Amino acid sequence: MALTLFLLRHAAHDRVGDLLCGRMPEVALGETGRWQAARLARRFGPGMLDALYTSPVQRCRETAVPLSACCGLEPGILPEAEEVDFGAWTGSRFAALEEDPRWQTWNHSRDTAAAPGGESMAAVRARVQALLEALRARHPEGRVALVSHAEIIRTAILEVLGLPLQAYERLEVSPASISALALWPGGGRVLGLNDVAHLANVEEGEAA
Repeated sequence: MALTLFLLRHAAHDRVGDLLCGRMPEVALGETGRWQAARLARRFGPGMLDALYTSPVQRCRETAVPLSACCGLEPGILPEAEEVDFGAWTGSRFAALEEDPRWQTWNHSRDTAAAPGGESMAAVRARVQALLEALRARHPEGRVALVSHAEIIRTAILEVLGLPLQAYERLEVSPASISALALWPGGGRVLGLNDVAHLANVEEGEAA
């Protein structure tokens, strides 16, 4: 008896790789992101999922729209799946953050570090643990998709693998990717990681 949980990272917005958006309002999917979300939705269809959930952040909710249409499911909003609260770093350019020693500490000591005025990764891990347990209890034998963020997905995978938070750098979680977990009482396993096959092999004549 196990929950199959598909962890979907939101599709790309126009500031990916340039700005640490965090919980900034009005960060919408760009043209590429909308295409990615449509391709991601094709991996699922009616009857394939028992439930669909999303982070409350706009880019996740927008990614869930074509999924909702393909699966015939209304997405539930889960605050526990929200992006990390980056506090004072929210909206900063990554190039500027590289010069901040606190950013260096954040990236080299995830198990103990905290964003200035924001969350610690230990707090993020605690809410992800609670989220996984709540979903497992709600859908003990279900197939569920959750649209969330790279750090939340990495944390969930590390939790199942029993690895420290600092191992985050070993995991690639790309925009519009699919990772999958099996969860049962007291345990779980990783079924898939960073699957982006749906973003390759574009059909002839289809614009990316």
